[in-house]
Amino acid sequence: MSINSKEIYSKFIKEEAKRLGFLSCGISKAGFLEQEAPRLEKWLKNNRNGQMTYMENHFDKRLDPTLLVEDSKSVVSLLLNYYPDSFQNEESFKISKYAYGQDYHFVIKDKLKELLHSIQENIGDVSGRAFVDSAPVLDKAWAAKSGLGWIGKNSNLITQKVGSFYFIAELIIDLDLEYDYAVTDHCGSCTACLDACPTQAIVAPYVVDGSKCISYYTIELKENIPLDMQGKFDEWMFGCDTCQDVCPWNRFSKPHAEPLFSPNSELLSFSKKDWDEITEETFKVVFKNSPIKRTKFEGLKRNIAFLK
Repeated sequence: MSINSKEIYSKFIKEEAKRLGFLSCGISKAGFLEQEAPRLEKWLKNNRNGQMTYMENHFDKRLDPTLLVEDSKSVVSLLLNYYPDSFQNEESFKISKYAYGQDYHFVIKDKLKELLHSIQENIGDVSGRAFVDSAPVLDKAWAAKSGLGWIGKNSNLITQKVGSFYFIAELIIDLDLEYDYAVTDHCGSCTACLDACPTQAIVAPYVVDGSKCISYYTIELKENIPLDMQGKFDEWMFGCDTCQDVCPWNRFSKPHAEPLFSPNSELLSFSKKDWDEITEETFKVVFKNSPIKRTKFEGLKRNIAFLK
């Protein structure tokens, strides 16, 4: 394939990504993530994953997509904005902004399938797989490698123009493309995220102890929340956005344009009393296609009880 073809194909893929509503698209060469290997190994060794034992599986595949997708040549990383244009009642228990609308897994997967189909239709016989937070792929590392932002001190991918309120997804394909370059880190001397974390889960700049994060306690943890965390959740009932809310780069966040991420009006108006009295029937109706279903009704009630 000529250099010119790589350039043309890469440009086409980025234009299609934009047409499908993605915030941005970057491309990197599929291969072993050399810098991430010792980092991931140390993180797991220190039990930063808590009960998220799935993080220990497929260690090699996590670091090398060529082991995950046969004959893969390129990782196409994509960002999809989820920053809302309206917010929850301030007097309510809080849920993470990414969970306001429909489950992002399905919304993004459909867009990725359409993007892959478009690539196959316009470029030719291209094989690949779509990933949305559902397989051993280091999303943030690939997005950073392809120039979509840098991994900040809160371990989120941050972009100068739009902050960090977006989902990350990938297409891993067997097509050589023109590759992008990583951008520089712009966290500087700022420690806003470390200072604001309610449970001190950001144990050092760029190191988050997943087992201390409010998102872990309210979503991943299946047993009772440890009593020593009582009073530290700052009203977060599902997930936590604190380290993003205080990040100076998020002053550039703009509302998304994805109708499927529009929040259920009931969710926005719920008071603490409404949450406290929520029935399983209401839960099923309001959160029918929501990420909040992941914690299940019993998990949500546990979280609410813990905040009292």
